[in-house]
Amino acid sequence: MLSKALLRLGASAARHPWRVIAAWLITATLAVLAAVAFGGRNADSMTAPGLDSQRAAELIERAGTGQEGMTAQVVVTPLDDGATFFDDDGARTALTRLRAEVKRLPHVLGTSDPAGALDAGGDTAVRGGLVSADGRIAVVRVQYPDQSRLSAEDLDALVDLGDRLRAELPLRIEMGGNLFYAFSDPDGGVSELIGLLAAAAILFLAFGSLVAAALPIGMAVFGLTVGVATMTVLAGVTDVPTFAPVLGSMVGLGVGIDYALFVLARHREYLARGLDPHEAAGRAVATAGRPVVFAGGTVVVSILGLAVANVPFMTVGGLAVSIVVLTMVLASVTLLPAFLGAAGPRLARAGRIGRALQTRKLGRLARWRDTAAGAAHAAGWRRWIGHVSRHPVPYAVGAAGLLLTATLPVLGLRVGLPDDGSLPHSRTERRAYDLVAEGFGPGTNGPLVIAADPTGDPGVLDRLVGAVAADPGIASVAPTHIDRATGIATLVVFPTTSPQDKATADTIARLRTDVLPTAIGHGTARAHIGGAAASLSDVGQRTSQRLPVFVAAVLAMSFLLLMLVFRSILVPLKAVLLNLLSIGAAYGIMVAVFQWGWGGALIGLEATVPIVSFIPMFLFAILFGLSMDYEVFLLSRVREEYLRTGDNGTAIVEGVSRTARIITSAALIMVAVFMSFAVAEDPSTKMFGLGLATAIFIDATVVRMVLVPATMTLLGRTNWWLPKWLDWMLPRGPVGTDDTDAECTGEAPRPRLVDR
Repeated sequence: MLSKALLRLGASAARHPWRVIAAWLITATLAVLAAVAFGGRNADSMTAPGLDSQRAAELIERAGTGQEGMTAQVVVTPLDDGATFFDDDGARTALTRLRAEVKRLPHVLGTSDPAGALDAGGDTAVRGGLVSADGRIAVVRVQYPDQSRLSAEDLDALVDLGDRLRAELPLRIEMGGNLFYAFSDPDGGVSELIGLLAAAAILFLAFGSLVAAALPIGMAVFGLTVGVATMTVLAGVTDVPTFAPVLGSMVGLGVGIDYALFVLARHREYLARGLDPHEAAGRAVATAGRPVVFAGGTVVVSILGLAVANVPFMTVGGLAVSIVVLTMVLASVTLLPAFLGAAGPRLARAGRIGRALQTRKLGRLARWRDTAAGAAHAAGWRRWIGHVSRHPVPYAVGAAGLLLTATLPVLGLRVGLPDDGSLPHSRTERRAYDLVAEGFGPGTNGPLVIAADPTGDPGVLDRLVGAVAADPGIASVAPTHIDRATGIATLVVFPTTSPQDKATADTIARLRTDVLPTAIGHGTARAHIGGAAASLSDVGQRTSQRLPVFVAAVLAMSFLLLMLVFRSILVPLKAVLLNLLSIGAAYGIMVAVFQWGWGGALIGLEATVPIVSFIPMFLFAILFGLSMDYEVFLLSRVREEYLRTGDNGTAIVEGVSRTARIITSAALIMVAVFMSFAVAEDPSTKMFGLGLATAIFIDATVVRMVLVPATMTLLGRTNWWLPKWLDWMLPRGPVGTDDTDAECTGEAPRPRLVDR
């Protein structure tokens, strides 16, 4: 039995705390050393088998043009507002020197030469897309090899050169390109620290003890160290996307502290009953740890379900985040009870600061800060849940209407690619983006790369260039590059609209369905469209197509697991529907903030952006798993009370009120952790942070404290209805419910009440 195994595991860890802590220290040290020795750099490969952009990338790689590697661009304009590169010799000389110094940097394969083009004539430089039509802005495009041959040192060398030349040349120098995206430090470090500090404050208010507050934080730090180090080792084997460490830290901190909070609260209950600390820790792991294992497993399975999208970087990213979650589950049932055993009976009482708060007569704070154990337990929550249970219809209708209203903006959801134009103006990438858009048009920031194999039709390239250039969505076409060995041609095409504009996606679709097939005809020649904008557009379409299948699979899995846990049909059905409501509302709020700009300034969003194509599926996987955490913790206690009393109304009031304080404290911690990431500079990180924080807040308040008691009251005893034939088919024995302490102690279990 799971509960007995957890009882033995928790009690053993509590009796031998220093052995377990030492084992985790050794594990963390080895994981960090392995990450240093064998770890790799995170890399984004926004492609997937079968996509047109993937076929373009394969052709470009065969041609060996170098366009499959990393790029950067140095954008310059004279400091003198009246000077242009056409007529100012000093500006042109400075441009020549800048290009020469950039070309000498390590690993640079080549650069464009705007100064050389200017020597051939201003019209030549303008037609080549190297100097703006007014002569004010010039671009030096820098070609690097693929990411595997580069490191952050290459970015540092380019940035340092820019800093030095700004002081020496009469030019304003800004930089951008995917070299910055690949090797810029992720902005998760400060966010993690803010999240930890906020969590520590909430834990102290919840328990009134510095020791009690420190234990979940310490466990989460251990788990995060091991999980992220393991993720780094994984990056040495395959491409782990750059967002995975930030997302893993975000989710890992949230679930780790949450799981520890639930186990710690149960431990203090048992201490208050007079149990020995070792026995209390064992029982806490056996009771609260059982839903932790189930909930963590649900999160992992939901995230691993991303493989259904058949987008490799999403699958690997999900695997990386799952490693962190699994590590937190393992820490919750081994390391945390070791901490509890080492702390001994001190956790049963408030610390000096907590007692000082009491002596200063901060009554309300002290009452809220109290542990869930004891006579003062949950009186306010019991009154609230009782009130909702006496008026279930208006509360159910009102709460459901509120969430459905918040979900409505989802109808306008548009996936796309937030580009450097979404970054704050303090970043050089944003300033370079604005200069390029000003001088050459917005589409220059997101060029398309058409790879063509003209085999069997030598005249196809001329037709292709003419047809593409004539499309109304194309501003210009750079000179064609033909690889002599393979005959493969590459065309760099600049749209008239920015990478994140819906019109750009429409242009890509039109080129693929109308322009390219017409130009190529029915011969053996072929052409495909690649580039970052095309790749993200393709990934967005694939995830949108696979999202219904993924959602259906996760819903079915969750329904079956909850049916096994609670031996009911309506409880899991209700849980699935309510979780969908909270996730839908979170999606709607994301659309309102990021696409419509409502309140965007509060999180530092300077421009509206589309939702990143892969984020909705990722968020659904994570949020559905996390929302199941609270569902399992809450309904386990309701089920326990129902098994004890056989009265549905009493079970709802007692079960929900007994878990309400811990659930709201846990939700506050998660919201604090996630919102600390919502103020990061990167728009994708903002989306993850705001989406997760919003959904958890809604789930722990409107759903758990209003909709759950209201709907369970309306359903009455049918909550626990299970057909007799299905009851016989399901495995016997508790999978995740909390049948009080009978199963842990060997006492005779109470009768199971299954209505038929």
